[in-house]
Amino acid sequence: MKDILNYDRGELEQFVVEELGEPRFRAAQLWQWLWKKGARDFESMTNLAKVLRAKLSETAEIVWPELDVVTTSKDGTIKFLLRLRDGAQVETVLIPGDGRYTQCLSTQVGCAMGCTFCSTGQMGFERNMTMAEILGQILVGREYIREHNLNELKNVVFMGMGEPLLNLKTMLKTMRSMNDDNGLSFSPRRITLSTVGFPKQLQILGESNLCYPAISLHAPTQELRAKIMPKAAEVHLDDLMAALDRYPLKPRGRITYEYLLLGGVNDSIEHAKQLVKLLGQRKCKVNLIAYNPGEDPLYEKPTEERILAFEKYLWSKNITTILRKSMGQDIQAACGQLKAEQQH
Repeated sequence: MKDILNYDRGELEQFVVEELGEPRFRAAQLWQWLWKKGARDFESMTNLAKVLRAKLSETAEIVWPELDVVTTSKDGTIKFLLRLRDGAQVETVLIPGDGRYTQCLSTQVGCAMGCTFCSTGQMGFERNMTMAEILGQILVGREYIREHNLNELKNVVFMGMGEPLLNLKTMLKTMRSMNDDNGLSFSPRRITLSTVGFPKQLQILGESNLCYPAISLHAPTQELRAKIMPKAAEVHLDDLMAALDRYPLKPRGRITYEYLLLGGVNDSIEHAKQLVKLLGQRKCKVNLIAYNPGEDPLYEKPTEERILAFEKYLWSKNITTILRKSMGQDIQAACGQLKAEQQH
């Protein structure tokens, strides 16, 4: 049986025309049922002929991730623990803000990068997720929103479990499918992909024009990055910055850099000066995030004083800096805290 949610628009047309012997327009109807209306079975697709529904049921299936646990934070953040078909578990988070939700999506089961400050990184890597599994998180999220009369899901960020660029082929297919107006209908400006950065993959991502990149930098020098992100730092900071300088931006576009402030590690004014030296001449903005200690924290949360001093210094050097509010910290749903309860 084929998991029909793994087909992009072209593959679905091919399946409908060549394997089912149906006219092409049926694929458009089917696509709309799967992605716009969130149908979980073929029987509910009322504008498809009974014979076609029977054919679909015999040859294909619609497999959504199973919702194992829902946890709600006091700030309104909602975390889902999802079980995939093979029993593997991943987490995805709905983040409230300005009358809408943003969903933080996972792209891998676990993560191979092993960043020292990240709970997911300490899980190790199990496997890449499929398009059906990645977009299935949105289907589950939207259904939950509908059932609970919550605000609309408007934006998605690939900032959950995994390193998206190590699953690049699937990610490109996934984001192209997300862009489709007859389906999930997310324009590229509503999609952000977070990555530690790999020059070759960044070039392909830039040429695709499917999303906005956010670079997990977290250190202003190669030496410090190698300490806290040893695997990411295998790409030298000079090579990463050169690749980002080549990244195709729109006229007023800027690269976003994510900088996680770790108490006593990378949060001094000296570090801020080094960051200005690195980014000062570049078209950029910085998202500052205060470290969220997980269950067995290796680091301490930075003091409020150091956070504000760091932010103030960057602004004084004309670097647009946004202090990101940590959402869902009390339910282990904040940045760097995602970790499935058990792996397959």
